[in-house]
Amino acid sequence: MEYFVIGEREIVLGFMLVGVPGSAVSNREEALDIFMDITGQSNKLNRTMASSRPKVLILTEDVSDMLSHEVEAHQMTGKAPLVVEIPGLGGHLEGRKTLTQSIREAVGIQV
Repeated sequence: MEYFVIGEREIVLGFMLVGVPGSAVSNREEALDIFMDITGQSNKLNRTMASSRPKVLILTEDVSDMLSHEVEAHQMTGKAPLVVEIPGLGGHLEGRKTLTQSIREAVGIQV
């Protein structure tokens, strides 16, 4: 399974240490450009061929917030890549559920 991460520089560097490619972004324009290219929605020459696109796109919560409408629209298509959110360097954003909370709510038991 192929992965790609978009987030803060330190997060991306950490993932790169274990072999996961990524792009560090600092604003919405950079994040949107990379997101559109990775998901195959870019109008420019497609730098990533469809067969080499990642199957899982990891976004930090900050990036996901910047791209909330685009991420939701992509998820509604049901196409790859699967978008997964992780906390940024500052931890979970206020009002976000942790993975444990989500599992507990979906399954009904404590993990």
